[in-house]
Amino acid sequence: MSNRLSNETSPYLLEHKDNPVDWYPWCNEAFERAKKEDKPIFLSIGYSACHWCHVLAHESFEDEEIAKILNEYFISIKVDKEERPDIDSVYMAVCQAFTGSGGWPTSIFMTAEQKPFFAGTYFPKTSRGGRIGFRELLIAIHEKWVTEREVLLSDSDKVINYLNNSDAVSNISDSDLTDLAVSQYKRIYDEKHGGFGRAPKFPAPHNLLFLLDYYKRYKSVSCLHIAEHTLLSMYRGGMFDHIGFGFCRYSTDRKFLVPHFEKMLYDNALLILAYCKAYTVTKKDIYLDVAEKTAAYILRDMTSAKGGFYSSQDADSEGEEGKYYLFTPSEITKVLGKDSGERFNGHFDITEAGNFEGRNIPNLLKSDPNDKTFEPFFSMLYDYRKKRHSLHRDEKILTSWNSLMIAAMCELYLVSRKEIYLSAAKRADGFIRNYLYENNTLYVSFHMEKRGVRGFLDDYAAYIYAQMALYRVTLDREYFDFAKKLCDKVITDFGDTAGGFYLYSKDHEKLILRPKEIYDGAIPSGNSLMAYNLVRLSFLTDEDKYKAEAQRQLDFLGTSAAQYPSNHAMFLTALLDCNKPPMKITVVMSDNEEKSTLPLDLPHDAIVFLLQNSTEEYPLKNNRITYYVCRGNSCLPPTNDLNELI
Repeated sequence: MSNRLSNETSPYLLEHKDNPVDWYPWCNEAFERAKKEDKPIFLSIGYSACHWCHVLAHESFEDEEIAKILNEYFISIKVDKEERPDIDSVYMAVCQAFTGSGGWPTSIFMTAEQKPFFAGTYFPKTSRGGRIGFRELLIAIHEKWVTEREVLLSDSDKVINYLNNSDAVSNISDSDLTDLAVSQYKRIYDEKHGGFGRAPKFPAPHNLLFLLDYYKRYKSVSCLHIAEHTLLSMYRGGMFDHIGFGFCRYSTDRKFLVPHFEKMLYDNALLILAYCKAYTVTKKDIYLDVAEKTAAYILRDMTSAKGGFYSSQDADSEGEEGKYYLFTPSEITKVLGKDSGERFNGHFDITEAGNFEGRNIPNLLKSDPNDKTFEPFFSMLYDYRKKRHSLHRDEKILTSWNSLMIAAMCELYLVSRKEIYLSAAKRADGFIRNYLYENNTLYVSFHMEKRGVRGFLDDYAAYIYAQMALYRVTLDREYFDFAKKLCDKVITDFGDTAGGFYLYSKDHEKLILRPKEIYDGAIPSGNSLMAYNLVRLSFLTDEDKYKAEAQRQLDFLGTSAAQYPSNHAMFLTALLDCNKPPMKITVVMSDNEEKSTLPLDLPHDAIVFLLQNSTEEYPLKNNRITYYVCRGNSCLPPTNDLNELI
């Protein structure tokens, strides 16, 4: 018999609807029952593509004995972190405060008043390797709840007070945060294999975007080298799917050979942006090629019929991580024939000994990544692989992640001029407007013809970012005006007079904390994205309102980022824009000209603003299309020939 999750729309929650655990979604009913029956709450947070979430589910949540303990002594709540980032943010901070680290699945024990008293991540069913088993943990917490509740709850208020008062850090405003960040990136850069630190290695493409922007402004050859080496290493290794394209979540080793095999929409969006940026900086075709291959994966496997982008693909096939992606040499020769197969095996390091648990992850770590000889074989192997095993796909459509992919498709269109990418961006934008936006309110998710809860800061910040990207490539004023409208809503509903933006708005459900997320994790934080958005809006509009808001946000993040600025790459990119402003081109159209007459080769990194009619400040010259080119407070004379100035 299904439990209470059977009526939910989240794919992650639906995966647990047939568990013997009497799960609740996050709801008042669960808290009221816990209070009435005087039971603690077990809160489990995860997401559909999470490998260890699946392991915990198979070991414990599908186990009748564990379920009996949970059902008798606890009220159990299951949350999808991708649909409720507010809950995830609050209780991830709790987990980190209790344990010093975090991750998913997140396991929280708390009172009916939502006060946490114990936290952790994955627990095996029974104790092993020095880690307490989930069964033993449940029994121990129940016994302490009954006999020593005051001791059990003694740290709860301390943790909450600490989290509510942990924002203030030292201010080093006299130092150059961007230079300090660069020195930190250099210190943790892996000179041998690329990337940062040892293992596991996450792509963190926003770090690479910052380094490439820093290179463009200051000609730091070392920054360019770090970014290029990392981008090439990620592509050459097994983190990139050389058969079906797209990037896996992260590398479990230093060489980028063995990935954690799940694929996430946001990683691939940010990586498209990073490879496009590398192409514009270096003009090396390999970067554009990788960006286009990644987009091909998204358009083929991760795009809904209505134009929205799906969230993720699992790491597991038939209960085994990575099984979908692995090959033996004989499989390759069976599909491609002996001669072609053996050459393919040699090029992609597919051997009898194997490079991963006796089988092989195709990679180019020992081969020339520019060699395109074998590309005609990819579709044959992809078709074979797809028939051989299946992958679960999380078909939830998220506003924030879709917004990042819209921006990525716009950027790819800008550098390639292929209409397929602009079309994909517009269709996804149309999906958000049709299904995830109403009455000036964004919503988090859409699945099974139902939308989720009202949007959080990340949804608005990312969607404003997408609108700005659409405006840059279309110069359609409607996108620009919509970005301003949403930005005004963020300032009003999420802003704090002390600086920065809260994760959830003044109208959202109130939790035990109201966090301001400032660190850039796998995705740039909403506060970092808003810094970038506000700076760009201030350049485009020249309105004092946005200049003041942009400066206030930069001051807030500058104080918060002072201890470790390299954890705030998107904010640093906004700071670079302020310190060394990009070129701004104001284009004034005459009455008898259409936007289609605009040249396609406007400088890639320029901020472009279109005026359909001349103004007193920007009059036409010779009654023809006129360009005003400025950088900072310095402007060139107006011209009818842009190439004359650039």
